Amino acid sequence: MVTLDWLLMTYKVPAEPTTRRIALWRKLKGMGAVYLQNGVCLLPKTDDHVRRLKMLEQNVLEMGGDCVILETTALDQAQQSKVVERFKADRNEQYAELIGRCADFEKEIAKEIAKQKFTYAELEEEDTDLKKLMGWFEKIQKLDFYGAPLAEAAQAQLSVCESVLEDYARQVYEANDENR
Repeated sequence: MVTLDWLLMTYKVPAEPTTRRIALWRKLKGMGAVYLQNGVCLLPKTDDHVRRLKMLEQNVLEMGGDCVILETTALDQAQQSKVVERFKADRNEQYAELIGRCADFEKEIAKEIAKQKFTYAELEEEDTDLKKLMGWFEKIQKLDFYGAPLAEAAQAQLSVCESVLEDYARQVYEANDENR
């Protein structure tokens, strides 16, 4: 069995102000942390995660809270698999949301084509939206520590979005006599 090392962070912070508590939660989720319960989260052990958790520990102390960071491993393969599946499930939720947004993107372009709205302004707006989707995918990928199953589907859906945008761009150029 390949043993995975994790960082376990437990913390307790005052209930008020809620904005600081929520900001801490967002930072941890933004790092890809999996919550085992309130105030208890796990991250894969990397130098970057150690450094960032130490900085968050300082934030917790400044809030008047308490924090402990430990290095840990699973007791056995079954426990390790449970944890890895939690990480994958979190990423799958994000990939699924991205796939839904890709479908919305495709519908939006289909609507513009149906209205025959072939303007450069609209093309630029759609291009910006696709770049946002691609950036979001990259962010999810960076937090996909264990290869969530929906990653491939999300990548494929983004490729479809790129093709749809290319087709729309061709129609915009043709409608504006760009190839003369």
